[in-house]
Amino acid sequence: MQTREGRRLDWAVYILRCADGSLYTGITNRLLPRLQAHARGRGAKYTRGRGPFSLLYTEWHPTKGIALRREAVIKSLSRAAKLGLVIA
Repeated sequence: MQTREGRRLDWAVYILRCADGSLYTGITNRLLPRLQAHARGRGAKYTRGRGPFSLLYTEWHPTKGIALRREAVIKSLSRAAKLGLVIA
């Protein structure tokens, strides 16, 4: 993915809704394979046994460091605030 200025956005921060209604936030540089890994039970330990999943939110960043910092911010938000990102 690229910005209008042509800068590559290789790292995705994403939010999944698990079958039990809980939310999971993660990062990846290969979104589709990561989502498939979650679906097969080979994603994050938290998501094992909590599928199927719905991808609620994705935002793209140019570096892993920026994505990690954004992930930390999102993880610190309340559930309501996370869902607010999805609506916005």
